[in-house]
Amino acid sequence: MRFDIKEIVAREYEGNVIFLYGNEVADRVLPLGKKELEYLKMRREGDANAIVVFDRLPYKLYVVNFDSEKPSSESQETLRRSADKVAGMLRGERQKETALTGEGVIPEEVAAFMEGLFLADYSFDRYKNEKPGHLEHVYVEQKFLSGEELARSVNLWECIEQCRNWVNTPVMDLNAERFADELRETAKGRGVGCTVFDKKKIQALRMGGLLAVNQGSVDEPRFVVLEYKPEQPVDDRPLALVGKGVMYDTGGLNIKPDNYMQEMKSDMAGAATMASVVFAAAANKLPVHLVAFLPLTDSRPGFNAYAADDVLRMYDGTTVEVINTDAEGRLILADAIAYAVDKYDPSLIIDAATLTGAAVRAIGTYGIAAMQQDAENALNLLRIVGNQVYERIVEFPFWKEYDELIKSEVADIKNCGIAQAGTITAGKFLAHFAKKCPYIHFDIAGVAYFSKKQEYYAQGASGYGIRLLYAFLQTCDILKKCVNV
Repeated sequence: MRFDIKEIVAREYEGNVIFLYGNEVADRVLPLGKKELEYLKMRREGDANAIVVFDRLPYKLYVVNFDSEKPSSESQETLRRSADKVAGMLRGERQKETALTGEGVIPEEVAAFMEGLFLADYSFDRYKNEKPGHLEHVYVEQKFLSGEELARSVNLWECIEQCRNWVNTPVMDLNAERFADELRETAKGRGVGCTVFDKKKIQALRMGGLLAVNQGSVDEPRFVVLEYKPEQPVDDRPLALVGKGVMYDTGGLNIKPDNYMQEMKSDMAGAATMASVVFAAAANKLPVHLVAFLPLTDSRPGFNAYAADDVLRMYDGTTVEVINTDAEGRLILADAIAYAVDKYDPSLIIDAATLTGAAVRAIGTYGIAAMQQDAENALNLLRIVGNQVYERIVEFPFWKEYDELIKSEVADIKNCGIAQAGTITAGKFLAHFAKKCPYIHFDIAGVAYFSKKQEYYAQGASGYGIRLLYAFLQTCDILKKCVNV
């Protein structure tokens, strides 16, 4: 989808027009007759968020109502959801072009509607012989935002789109090696350094978790480090982003039942998310030093697959008793977190992983399950910006008593505890490897991939979490205080 800025006079424009109606200030410029305006008012009184369509053959006028007096996070989310509905109308009518204007609205509200259009129009078409139609061109009224502001938003949205494509691609076409190659190609020319460690290097680093999970696969693992360092970063030490990259998860020898195997191509969404955040920050030259650590492998039950009762020695020397081979994501993340601490001394570590079904059962598909260790201020800031962009966070407790649930009789710790508090004990396992570094864990299992369309997120990969983390990085002055750099 392409956006261009131009002057748009709704009464004179020859083409489809979307008009955002925030309050009665809009009455004087709405291209409506007296009876049409009365009808609009009636619809608005009955439903403050009604979308009212007027025929202007051969074009249409889409009046998108919303209440500009509501809190900004609520009104902007309403506009994203309305954009999804309008996008559906335009697709249904095979329209490829529209103009966007309004009155009684502010630039942030216009940007939210545009964001909703972009996200809602996405579909994964790689394997379709007959490609579906898409909205190709949107002209935006020039009074709302500058060309530079538009470009920065589009850069972010395109990174979300790329993330969704990666997550939607099956392992037959995107294994660890190919994903590492794509990350290397994407990094070129973007001011992002990319280091790819092959199996021999991973063995030399003694990453016991990543190597164990990979033992059952014919495909080799990869460990990718992406680094974006602006000329004058606000932080003296980098912020580490760690993403789970299980390219496909069978569960290993603790093999998943068939109803849990479906959609396991999405188990690398954490890695795709963190890579996309780095690329978006670099595209818009955010003044934050970022390093992403992405352990990549699939998990299979073949060859000499690792087994329950095995004891692994991790990158930092910690020994881990394997209780369940389907708790594999935390094993590869643990090596990546320990490597980040050892080599980069980050100011803050944030990981993202489709880690536990327990997170989905706890909060459903409406937000991220989060935990923190020595990072209370940073998580509070993330919660604030999450509420604003509507990618929300629920903090789970991280009490010391939960440490007892992952103690092992034969090793330092075990890779999972009892059924209760499964999301928390997974986070506790990972926190062990962060040591004294401030640490935040995001379990994105409920939001990374939707089995059914959910609002402006199409069925499949969502890119959920990228807007949240990008908004967090935009608050770099506050961020510096939060992480005490």
